[in-house]
Amino acid sequence: MGGTEGTVAVMGAGAWGTALAKVLADAGSDVRLWARRPDIAAQINETRRNPDYLPGFEVPDAVRATSDPAEALDGLTTVVLAVPAQTMRANLQAWLPHLTDSATLVSVAKGIELGTLMRMSQVIASVTGFDAGQVAVVSGPNLAAEIAAGQPAATVVACTDSGRAVALQRMLNTGYFRPYTNSDVVGTEIGGACKNVIALACGMAAGVGLGENTAAAIITRGLAEIIRLGVALGAKGATLAGLAGVGDLVATCTSPHSRNRSFGERLGRGEAMPPVPGSTGLLSTADGHVVEGVTSCQSVLALALSYDVEMPLTDAVHRVCHKGSSVNDAVALLLGRRTKPE
Repeated sequence: MGGTEGTVAVMGAGAWGTALAKVLADAGSDVRLWARRPDIAAQINETRRNPDYLPGFEVPDAVRATSDPAEALDGLTTVVLAVPAQTMRANLQAWLPHLTDSATLVSVAKGIELGTLMRMSQVIASVTGFDAGQVAVVSGPNLAAEIAAGQPAATVVACTDSGRAVALQRMLNTGYFRPYTNSDVVGTEIGGACKNVIALACGMAAGVGLGENTAAAIITRGLAEIIRLGVALGAKGATLAGLAGVGDLVATCTSPHSRNRSFGERLGRGEAMPPVPGSTGLLSTADGHVVEGVTSCQSVLALALSYDVEMPLTDAVHRVCHKGSSVNDAVALLLGRRTKPE
């Protein structure tokens, strides 16, 4: 696959991984894109398309796909990890022999690991033994289809090593994609992990016929509980009032492109909650896209309980997704909470 100078690995050829590969290529990097399925890798290389995950968009010639992780990772010092949060640990364990010791590992997965209640940067550091400063997080209001279309968007690149953050900022900076650096990894990750859960709540409310006032209340109260949890974990409130918090929350809660919002809406319209596979905890839609919020509501709620933080919206979503509650009961529970000062 050629030399390694100016080459980045993107591990995961889902919608977001493919869109990020396009951003990196547009910004001047050569990209090795790892796809779990060999047929997807072959399709990208032969047709410059990924119709299963990002239909309608051309993948730049600077992106070469492979289903061989050794081939994707060989000699590279920047590795973007674009796999679902609950599969991060197992994937990294498999890829570890191929990682360069000095590499910067970039998480774009949004979630809290079930069981350990670790954020993704903690999982990455734990599995690899890399210094925390080698682990960065990219998160923000970044809907893959809009970014692939070249619509203007901004994101946060968070890393405790400012040099690595700035290097990543340069790699991702295009005319349509604007990265901002931040040292608050905790806040950036908490915003990304929690927003999918609140988007499910927004979708459920829309599905039962509730309007914009309800949506605004859910987004605002959702942000309040995200900030409570983030601050308890050591995040800065300002991070969660920015792109990685309120920005990502608004995009995910309001967009028809949001899988979590759309799935919540279907539940609100009366569709039955499908069984969640016990082996992975990952619920996928019929077209193969993972609905992260269904899993995240479990781990986020457990994390909140361990820090004695109240998260009533997250609790309501958890009841619907995992405890058999009806959407109507969950909405009534939210609206029926005792009155108190904001």
